Amino acid sequence: MLLEGLKRLEYRGYDSAGLAVIQDGAIQSEKVVGRVSQLDELVDDRFTGVLGIAHTRWATHGGVTVPNAHPHFDEKHRIALVHNGIIENYHALRELLLKKGHKIVSETDSELIAHLIAEYMDGNVVAAIQRALTHLEGTFGLLILTLEDPNRLIAVRQGSPLVLGIGDNEYFAASDVSAFAQHTRQVVYLRDGEMAELTPTGYRTMTFADRTVVRRPDEITWEIDAIEKGGYDHFMLKEIFEQPSALRNTLAARVRADQGLARLGGITAYSDDQLRSLERVIISACGTAWHAALVGEYMLEELARVPTEVEYASEFRYRNPIVGEETLAIFISQSGETADTLAALREAKAKGAHVMGICNVVGSTIATEAGTGSYTHAGPEIGVASTKAFTTQMAVMTILALQLGHLRNLSLETYSTILNDLVKIPDLIERVLETDPQVREIVPIFEHTTNCLYLGRGINFPIALEGALKMKEISYVHAEGYPAAEMKHGPIALIDENMPVVVIAIQDPVYDKVISNIEEIRARKGRIIAIATEGDDRIASKVEKAIYVPRVAPLLTPFLTVVPLQLLAYHVAAAKGCDIDKPRNLAKSVTVE
Repeated sequence: MLLEGLKRLEYRGYDSAGLAVIQDGAIQSEKVVGRVSQLDELVDDRFTGVLGIAHTRWATHGGVTVPNAHPHFDEKHRIALVHNGIIENYHALRELLLKKGHKIVSETDSELIAHLIAEYMDGNVVAAIQRALTHLEGTFGLLILTLEDPNRLIAVRQGSPLVLGIGDNEYFAASDVSAFAQHTRQVVYLRDGEMAELTPTGYRTMTFADRTVVRRPDEITWEIDAIEKGGYDHFMLKEIFEQPSALRNTLAARVRADQGLARLGGITAYSDDQLRSLERVIISACGTAWHAALVGEYMLEELARVPTEVEYASEFRYRNPIVGEETLAIFISQSGETADTLAALREAKAKGAHVMGICNVVGSTIATEAGTGSYTHAGPEIGVASTKAFTTQMAVMTILALQLGHLRNLSLETYSTILNDLVKIPDLIERVLETDPQVREIVPIFEHTTNCLYLGRGINFPIALEGALKMKEISYVHAEGYPAAEMKHGPIALIDENMPVVVIAIQDPVYDKVISNIEEIRARKGRIIAIATEGDDRIASKVEKAIYVPRVAPLLTPFLTVVPLQLLAYHVAAAKGCDIDKPRNLAKSVTVE
């Protein structure tokens, strides 16, 4: 069960792996540098028992070595724990423990927690852990077992996700429900400042101060095959092809074209008058979600005519942002656990802004703390490089822009056009996915390059950024996204006969401007790949390769133009033999600062 759970969680970190179980009055453990499959080869009939913990590491403190791998132990090997997060007062704690005579064998911050618990151990395991927690500054999701109480597993949450699984005479704790979803559909999400004790007869949730907290189980609604590859070579490819169905789930019950209605039920906490009176919108996110936010900026300003700014969450939290009661602050995160985005949300709430979360994971911290917002309903996303989460985030932003625009004098003609086209997007993406064979033909242009450019204008500039990010993430090709007109202000110096340049050149109001940019690249012999509009008989003569997407309202073109770029990154990475679902140095959910 531990190995099975680790394999489902390996997308969260995969530098090293390890497990520990209690059996025959001792803690039996094994750790390896590398993947869970390597750990699997070492685990044999020595491992029995009914209580255990396991972990896949994404290195923060200390290099990738066996001593730094989890689980970690106290000196007497009577306490074992695994840890997600970062202990910020690591250096002070290490010095304190060394002065007390503790022998610390790893470079990690995690091992220190086991030694701290040992300092307070007097037979009451829960009390010892609670006393140790008072010394910790930072983020931590902990699973702890001890020989002092060999039938009790302790789970602790502060800033790192933890969820319990309530089975039939069996209990689970993990950072993601996918680890145990094949065993139970009943889950309990712990909140920050809470811990749980699991025993053979039940579980109890409590605060760090030992006050019992009643948490009613939620039920997982998605099917287990949602976290299987389903015949695809990689989760990323599966999730690219799942985008039509994911978008249908996002739009369901929120968009009624036959009734001329687009509405997010999750923001009913704010009255129509409050939404009309908004003076400013701030959207904060990280990575791919930040690109979805940029698309949302174009939509909100165009349809709702409300000034909108997009902020990196990691910068927002440290720059004393100007927000107030007339500001709507939106926070986007696939996992709902992104550390910087969560901190930015708390900053905005403290300053009195209206807040809204856009997340995919039900019960996640951002969803809980925002209180108001919308789930994307994309289903589990396992591939580290986000795809269907991105398009569903854009869909929620589109509905929000239409809803605010309807309240703020958006013309009925524009509203109806966008609404009618929005419901067609899933079908149109299915048509774009049919271009997969043509995208594969482009791969040789990229196989031996180390640099490339992605260019877009208007609402497709964020798609250029997203396409470049996908290429960097999984193929390790250096790629930069630029507004097409900015090419002349620096990047044009890089263009020669070996430089691939991907240009989003759809027939929209700036089409002629983009054609001019293409001519400038041609003059310098760049290798041009265009994402163009079906029926465009002009562009083929100007580029080396063109992939065509259906015609749609210009504001909705990002849903279509991003798909060939996702496929291109995937096929280039596959041709280079890269580990697509687990790209080096990356983790799916960044729960540390």
